Amino acid sequence: MVPKVLMLGWGFPPNVSGGLDTAVGELFEQFEPRDDIEIELVLPAEYAPDRDGIYGVPTGEGDVADRINRLAGEFADRAADADIVHTHDWFGYGPGSRACRSHDCTWVTTFHSLTSDRNRNPPDRERQTEQRIVEGADHLIAVSELVRQSVREQYNGDSRVIYNGFSAVETTGRDVKAELDIDGAMLFFVGRHTHQKGIEHLVYAMDRFEPGEVTLVVGGTGHLTDRLRRFVDILGVEEMVKFVGYVPESELGDYYESADLFVSPSLSEPFGITIVESLSVGTRVVACESGAAEVLPEGCIVEVEPDSKSIANGIRQALDAGPLPDYEERTWDTVADEHVAFYHELLAE
Repeated sequence: MVPKVLMLGWGFPPNVSGGLDTAVGELFEQFEPRDDIEIELVLPAEYAPDRDGIYGVPTGEGDVADRINRLAGEFADRAADADIVHTHDWFGYGPGSRACRSHDCTWVTTFHSLTSDRNRNPPDRERQTEQRIVEGADHLIAVSELVRQSVREQYNGDSRVIYNGFSAVETTGRDVKAELDIDGAMLFFVGRHTHQKGIEHLVYAMDRFEPGEVTLVVGGTGHLTDRLRRFVDILGVEEMVKFVGYVPESELGDYYESADLFVSPSLSEPFGITIVESLSVGTRVVACESGAAEVLPEGCIVEVEPDSKSIANGIRQALDAGPLPDYEERTWDTVADEHVAFYHELLAE
């Protein structure tokens, strides 16, 4: 029996390319040509490409919860012929629960992260919704052992781990380090400027180096950007930190490749797509605990704690290290195989 899967997402690359959106997009691309699964993906119409198998529902204005709730009815209607509905993270609660109340289908939810991973003070609504998902969904998937443990500790839920695939980036040979006139080692960070990403600790670590020894290139933006710029001025390390703003996906590979190290100081990194993107072009990583480290050999990542001393020591250790070890890339084709096997397992129960 070929499982009929109705999946709910939020965005779709390249227009929206967060970790969850990348995973959903990659899975759809892998599922769509296969004959051992039937897939339909429901997205907010604003982010839905015009493609067979993808159904966009207008969601209007408002926050994520309000907009997703507006598509819950149509999602549930489209679940009439589905064997499995597959939602992701907290925002899938309304559509997923409604679909399974209305029809005889199995509800699977993947946790890519928890609200406690994304927020210093997690909103009560999101925490309550995650608890309802754990209690209401038939099966849970976690993208790493790190996430699986968090789901168990916070909500007493059991998950199956299916790791994300490794995303690669394209390069053009552009020398970003030369363009930015960097003489010493180039350190690169890219991501949202939020507390969860731990950038303050990385900036503070620059005070432990001599001018010209390293230069930190900070990509991305967020609500902490202005505060980080002031912090750089207060520390007196403005010559050692360069803010380059949003880095287009087409340029990202050149930034990774030009850097001597990529640094991920996240307080919580449930998987870490930026980590594997950096490694894909041969650039070693200094990072706090991450899910990606669970599927990589020792030596690819120099693991540090989220404090400036540990990060600075890790940077020095990584700069002195030899070549990167060989590692086996985890392909999205493998990820899709594991999902399809799981779906067939559910239908056989």
